[in-house]
Amino acid sequence: MRTDIINIGEQFEDFVLTDQDGNSIDTAELKGKKILLSFHPLAWTPVCRDQMKVLDELHDEFESLDMVPFGISIDSSQSKKAWADSMGLKKLKLLADFWPHGELAKKLGVFLDDKGFSKRVNIVLDENRKVLWTKIYPIKEVPDFQEIIANFK
Repeated sequence: MRTDIINIGEQFEDFVLTDQDGNSIDTAELKGKKILLSFHPLAWTPVCRDQMKVLDELHDEFESLDMVPFGISIDSSQSKKAWADSMGLKKLKLLADFWPHGELAKKLGVFLDDKGFSKRVNIVLDENRKVLWTKIYPIKEVPDFQEIIANFK
């Protein structure tokens, strides 16, 4: 397991995770698109809720940048489904890094072993899965997605 966050310029591999609707999302099928991995610690918490709601509201802006945004946490897909429904999410896919527990977060160096969940972090991968951008946010702070949009316009 990594102990540091993945570096800008580092190559990452494609991966498969389950979304809130039980669908397998394979990033290999998104070739030609950038990917925003927006990690949040836990579903059903106020800051994580606000983070995912803003990301859902900005979904079309990310798509206009040829970027697919995903919300990711260690919660199960079933929990994510109930949570997404309760928030009224329209477009955002919430991915479950549930089992093996936090495996993607661990590979990216954003898993907090002592807490059992990920840091609050945004990672942008390019069309070939090279890391273009990373930023870690305080646990109690909603990320500023406008800075990502401005950086990739």
